[in-house]
Formats: sequence, C-alpha cells, structure tokens
Amino acid sequence: MRKIAIYGKGGIGKSTTTSNVSAALAQMGYKVMQIGCDPKADSTKNLMGGRRVPTVLDQIRARGDELKLEDIVFEGYHGVLCVESGGPTPGVGCAGRGIITAFEKLEELRAFEIYRPDVVLYDVLGDVVCGGFAMPIRGGYAEDVYIVSSGEMMSLYAANNIASAIRNFGARGYAKLKGLILNSKNLENEAEIVEKACAEIGTGIVEIIPRCADIQFAENKGCTVFEALEASEMKAPYSRLAAMMVES
Repeated sequence: MRKIAIYGKGGIGKSTTTSNVSAALAQMGYKVMQIGCDPKADSTKNLMGGRRVPTVLDQIRARGDELKLEDIVFEGYHGVLCVESGGPTPGVGCAGRGIITAFEKLEELRAFEIYRPDVVLYDVLGDVVCGGFAMPIRGGYAEDVYIVSSGEMMSLYAANNIASAIRNFGARGYAKLKGLILNSKNLENEAEIVEKACAEIGTGIVEIIPRCADIQFAENKGCTVFEALEASEMKAPYSRLAAMMVES
C-alpha cells in the first residue's frame, strides 16, 4: 500500500490536485482511498458528483459506538474510496485533534485491512503544521509528502513551513518530502520564483499544473477533469503526476 500526503495552504488547489490524481490512479487500475484532512470537509466532493459526504467526526457524534465503516467510507468516481475527517463545532475544540480522532477511528474499524487500497492519498491543510495536521507525517500514516504551491508569497511561506516540519520528523525515519507541485497562477516568472524557493527548501518541482479553464468547468459540475471532459489537455499533467507518485 502506497501512502502519500499532499499538503498546501488553504485555497492553493491541493484538493483539486489530490482529487484529479485519485481519478488518474483509478483510471490506471489502482484501488484508491482519498482522506480529506481539512475542517472544510470538501476534499472529495469532486469525486462524489459535487456531494459532500458525512464526516468521520459528525458520524461519531451522531452514531457513537454503533458507527460502521459504511457510515464514513463512500465510493466515488471510478471506485475511489472517499473519507472526510471533518472538524469540531466552530468555536469549540481543535481541528487538528479532529484529524487524530478520525485516524484512530479508521484504524479501530480496520478500514485499510478491509478495503485493502493500493494507494492512500491524504489531502492535508498545510497553513499550520502542528498537532493533527502533522499526523500523516509523524504518525507513520504517510511515506511520501508532496507540497502544492504557486509562486505567491504566502503559498511559498506555507511550503517552507511544511518542508521544515518534514525535515524535523524525517530524522526519525518518518515521511520524506518528494517534491513540490507547481499549481500555476500565471504569475510573471512564476516557475523561476518557485525553482529558487525549491532550492532553498532542498527539493524540486515534480510537475507543473497549467492554469486552465477546464478545471473550473469540471469543478462547477462537481467533477474532476477526467469525468467532466474526456478530451481535456489537463488529464496529461495529472496522469504524469499520478504515475510518478506510485512509481518513484
């Protein structure tokens, strides 16, 4: 089982990237599970026809000890298994702690042993890499980490923080940073700016995702580009990225 975490600041396109990679892997014949680790709980909606699935935390609150796997794992596009960790009631509790609780429940219910996915993708909010948000890299859940960024300052600032956290945990034999995914915003000299930042972080750009109207069109339909647009040129970079993730 390949275990991959995709980090990035909120709004950078990490969920779009993760969902399209999941779709690409599923089309390649892999059994994929995508776990959203963001309180917004919208990581998997483009694999579910635009529908938000009940979160693990919501189902724990609603069902308690009667909770079953089918209450928190949902089959989406091309058989991708979709899970959303969820978050606490606004103003109460810690969102990071919610991720820890969700992971513990998945283990308790033996989700990975029962579904036996080939690839697990963790879609993780990377604005603050502490507590539960660091679980994929410090809890042994993820082996490889990719960071989604653009050339914008705050996006690169978050990427640097994520890379620092990975280095801190990497010394203990945890997850490794495999590279940065440039989600292009069409900024002037964007690739050069990101390449310079990568050199400072100690990594490289593994794929450039062009800015394209096809992505917004697909998301407006509640889909990935693989489902919404058969002939989309955007399938190529996501497919390359997916293949690289499982083969590297």
